[in-house]
Amino acid sequence: MCSRNSSINERRDNWRADFRKRFLPLVKQAKTTGEAATILNRAIFKQLGVKYSTQRKKADQSPYETIEGGVATCTGLSVLLIDALRAVGVPSRMVGTPLWTNMSGNHSWVEVWDDGWHFTGAAEPTGEHLDRGWFVNRAASAKRDNPIHAIYATSFKKTPLSFPCVWDRRIKYISAVNVTDRYVRLKQELPAGHVRALFVVRDKSGQRVAARLRLSQRGKSIFSGVTNDDRFDTNDHLSVPLKQGQEFEIEFDVGNDRIRQTIKTKTQEELFTFPLTSTARVPSINVAASETALKSLRKFLKTDRKERLPLGEQDFADVALTKQHAVAARKDLAQDYLDQIRHHNAKEMESRVLTHGEHKMPFFFKRFGKKPADGWSLFISLHGGGGAPPKVNDRQWENQKRLYKLEEGIYVAPRAPTNTWNLWHQGHIDLLFDRLIETMVAFEGVNWNRVYVMGYSAGGDGVYQLAPRMADRWAAAAMMAGHPNETSPLGLRNVPFALQVGGRDAAYNRNKVAGQWKEKLAKLHEDDPDGYKHLVKIYPNKGHWMDREDAIAIPWMAKQTRNPTPNKIVWKQDNVTQSRFYWLGVDDTNRKARSEVVAEVAGQSITLSAKGIDEVTVYLDDRFIDLNQPIKILSGGKVLHEAVVLRTIASLSETLKRRGDPFLSFPSSVTVSLPKPFPQSLVPDKDIPQYSATRCDKPLTIDGKLDEQAWKSANKTRSFVDLISGKKTLQETRAAVLWDDDYMYVGYWITEPNVDAKYTKRDDPIYYDNDVEVFVAGKDAYYEFEINAHWTIYEGFFV
Repeated sequence: MCSRNSSINERRDNWRADFRKRFLPLVKQAKTTGEAATILNRAIFKQLGVKYSTQRKKADQSPYETIEGGVATCTGLSVLLIDALRAVGVPSRMVGTPLWTNMSGNHSWVEVWDDGWHFTGAAEPTGEHLDRGWFVNRAASAKRDNPIHAIYATSFKKTPLSFPCVWDRRIKYISAVNVTDRYVRLKQELPAGHVRALFVVRDKSGQRVAARLRLSQRGKSIFSGVTNDDRFDTNDHLSVPLKQGQEFEIEFDVGNDRIRQTIKTKTQEELFTFPLTSTARVPSINVAASETALKSLRKFLKTDRKERLPLGEQDFADVALTKQHAVAARKDLAQDYLDQIRHHNAKEMESRVLTHGEHKMPFFFKRFGKKPADGWSLFISLHGGGGAPPKVNDRQWENQKRLYKLEEGIYVAPRAPTNTWNLWHQGHIDLLFDRLIETMVAFEGVNWNRVYVMGYSAGGDGVYQLAPRMADRWAAAAMMAGHPNETSPLGLRNVPFALQVGGRDAAYNRNKVAGQWKEKLAKLHEDDPDGYKHLVKIYPNKGHWMDREDAIAIPWMAKQTRNPTPNKIVWKQDNVTQSRFYWLGVDDTNRKARSEVVAEVAGQSITLSAKGIDEVTVYLDDRFIDLNQPIKILSGGKVLHEAVVLRTIASLSETLKRRGDPFLSFPSSVTVSLPKPFPQSLVPDKDIPQYSATRCDKPLTIDGKLDEQAWKSANKTRSFVDLISGKKTLQETRAAVLWDDDYMYVGYWITEPNVDAKYTKRDDPIYYDNDVEVFVAGKDAYYEFEINAHWTIYEGFFV
């Protein structure tokens, strides 16, 4: 229980007479205790030269300790204000919570009596008003029955509760009352569909700084304010109500430094922290030089192709561009590229046959509806058949030509170049489809971002393969009556995927596999709600032929538009591999079957995780990250790149040439080496010891003697080394592993003159004794077995 001269456990100072003399003149005109409280809160801290700072000596400072040091945090400031109020006759007390429900920390403040208890933040005046403060909404979310998240006020009367002294949790003698309910009733309801976003900017030393903040959405300004620096409470941050699950553009200015980023709100209150570093300055791009480079490009593109030197060798190719000039350069390069396609592919378009090497792919197309202002939709429809005589596949092609109708778009039915079982998932198909798409864009005005792939039977097999493999080409995909073979659905993260099969279509287990894919896609979407959009329908009374009911996939697909620069990419290579995928790329060395890369953008950071590759190129564009600001690329918690990149015509030209799609061309790129997984991350492959266990003919006796012939002839390991340093140990330890059909046996030969063991109960912490340990590693888990000289066993399985 606290005394009348103290608020909590602070040092007892003789402050009352001094404070009354100092502060009574300030409140002599006040008509209420509440008015007196607001006056003192506004005046005394400035008069005493005291401010908020985490650099104070301790949390529970007495008033004179705070005055002498000139700084205090919320607890010390509250003690000082309470004593000042009491000195002039205003009843007051300490209030606090051990931990806010959003886990952001603890807080203390002050309550005063004015015909009921009212609150204010010490050194956080809110004009002439009480019951206001930055922490109101957090206090409103407190939980009365949770001792960690409740709100308590100190009490002179002894109570069963004690005030939570988070600075010294041993203190239990300060009585308290639970006042949570009164604060919960203050809750300010946000508009429906909104969430509170908190903002803080920190300098290189980690200190908060006051920064001018501007928030906008699609170019429309929605908020302007200033972030709190360290004059404010540690948990007091600029708070803005924003719509849930939406993206906003944010900009901070601090002196000459500027931060520009994109944020996305969630469904709960979130703190957005922005580091202000020396690399955060907006790069100075010479606008005049950028404009001159664009003019030079346009002049270059007007020259005869036969007279052009390589574009990458031109002086203007590596000049840093502004964002606007990069957009214009991409448009000019795209137009020039389509002109080139019209020149080179004219004969193929006329003959309706595309050629790649020895493979020829005839194609049929038909227009439906009226051409939209932004270009036709393109539906590529794959016929069935497969490993059959050419006449069979020809008939399938003829059938596919008239199988579906569109409301709007160009319907293309290509004839497979081969008559093999894997008609549509061989390497030449990818290249021919690239050619088909760019040809239809160049000659028919197809919209790059409204290209769809669909297929029936063996054509469905192809869609299973091509949809994830060429995901960055499609706006959506539809698989009818096919089988995926070994294909993974992971690459479908950004491709809406329709899957339809007859429930009686049992050949090759198509119906069962379709059910399995339905479950897989549902789980992927559940784990990643922004991805893996799908439509799955299994017709219970249909066989391989679905009587065209599968045509419902076409209007569903038509609603989808490709996003060529999604914020998250899952790239799972198939047995036919690609070198580019959305805004990622690999060289030939890292172009490996079944390898996997996941890349995700958050603000100015890109996080990578990969399996099976050592290096990846990240192509960058203002469509998904601000190139006026530093770009940070991370993997495994390690920063692989952090700097500003430049937009150049050379990069735009090179990526357009490689992909043949202006929406998959990029003005910048960064190549990074990925950190190796454990244990290769710590030890090179060549330095990791390898050991082969020996099979034994009969079961061994487990007696610790190791005197059987199997042990005598066993191949022993090299001497163990120090776990940390890798150096030779003082005493020698070796081991051997044997196995039979039922067991694995591990034997140790240990030189230890002073065996010490004290634990005797199973699963005691015998790792503090002399013991031996065996670890068996699995995927994302391991089993551990230990035993000491008392034969005490410690066993565990960790996931």
